[in-house]
Amino acid sequence: MNRRIFLERFGLLATGMVVSLKSNAFNQLKHGNTITGKVTDGKKGIADVVLSDGFAVVKTDANGNYSITLTEKSEFLFLSTPAGYDFKTDLGSVNRQYETLGARNEVNYVLKKLKQDDDKHHFIIWADPQVKNKKDVAQMMATSVPDVKRLLKELGSRALVHGIGVGDLVWDNLPLFDDYNKAVELMGIPFFQCLGNHDMDYRMGGDETSDRTFKKYYGPTYYSFNRGKAHYIVLDDVRYLGEDRKYDGYISKEQLAWMEKDLQHVPKDNLVIINAHIPIHNSVKNNEAFYDILRSFKNVHVMSGHTHYNRNVIRDGVFEHNHGAVCGAWWTGPICSDGAPRGYGVYEVTGKKLKWYYKGTDLDRKHQVSLDIEKLTANNRIIANVWNYDPEWKVECFLDGVSAPMEMMKGFDPEAVRLYKGDKLPASRPFAEPSRTEHLFMAHCSSSVKSVKIVATDRFGEQFKAEKKLS
Repeated sequence: MNRRIFLERFGLLATGMVVSLKSNAFNQLKHGNTITGKVTDGKKGIADVVLSDGFAVVKTDANGNYSITLTEKSEFLFLSTPAGYDFKTDLGSVNRQYETLGARNEVNYVLKKLKQDDDKHHFIIWADPQVKNKKDVAQMMATSVPDVKRLLKELGSRALVHGIGVGDLVWDNLPLFDDYNKAVELMGIPFFQCLGNHDMDYRMGGDETSDRTFKKYYGPTYYSFNRGKAHYIVLDDVRYLGEDRKYDGYISKEQLAWMEKDLQHVPKDNLVIINAHIPIHNSVKNNEAFYDILRSFKNVHVMSGHTHYNRNVIRDGVFEHNHGAVCGAWWTGPICSDGAPRGYGVYEVTGKKLKWYYKGTDLDRKHQVSLDIEKLTANNRIIANVWNYDPEWKVECFLDGVSAPMEMMKGFDPEAVRLYKGDKLPASRPFAEPSRTEHLFMAHCSSSVKSVKIVATDRFGEQFKAEKKLS
């Protein structure tokens, strides 16, 4: 969409929401602060469907009826799509399972029953597409979008697949939300969005007004939905500090209170998948409160982005997947700052079990290891980068077919150093620099060795290999 249309949208937004703790939606209600309605399949009411305004959480009764009392800050009413039903989308494939509150005190929902069991399904995680200009958009459209379309073709036409963008959909250039939405439309699967620090309005107040444009496009910044025995939660963990581009990682007390209420309707042994932009394990200031809410759940995974490198961390029984970026090092090269390919996460849900891998853009899914060999004075140094490593992986080295020990190390990926190190590289955006990573493995070998092979076996027993012949 062009800039004129964006400005029209923005103008409507700016005049349609006053900077106040009381939302205009609340003011417009004609008959008090209670919303009532019914959730049906077009004929019969659907029981036990969860709805929320982001504060209160209610369920439909046996006939599909509900009633919810709003707060003065309520802006949206969202439905936590129940298992067995299709997601409602618009703008191609963007999630739209919410209603913007206005003059109506009655809101009804009609859900469409899926034609197949959703206990098995897939989802992809897009972290940091972060397009700054039309040149970045062109790269995204020419590489990332076709790669996802190829993946979907491989999964088959009957596969249930949805996507989640875990923030920094754009890079401070909010009119490009329209281009991002076009990418989602072309991929052709339902897509849910998290707010990133580069998706915010700056210089318009504090945190409570920084998400105006994002909400105009995508609705609430936190909500939930279900598919099969998996319960998905989307959070906003970016707190704008009121000064240009200053923010921190923080989950508001309102969100945490809502999440606790939301999870009361989820079986304790179900798979819980929480999505946010900033890594929660080490970059969210009040993460202890977050983990406290989850202590009774034993199967929790967090999906995050923000860092432009790939890392897996298990903390307080929660497995966090911090994803490499769709844009890699800001669209300057084929890899992220840690040497992982630019790409996205691919996840398969079967019942309450989760399986995954990291998919490099334009690369075969079996490409999970890079191998670099540096010739030294008396021997060779071998560095293998296993970017989706976690403690249940096994990494082996074979020199001329003979097993040799490898040492896990923290350092810089050699290719990332060659591409990004220094104030002149990369030429287009020289601020990009390599990042230290913990998923490197090192060995030394004699200069007489003719071949090096790395075999990495993931927690699911799948093997990935990288091999080089030495002259």
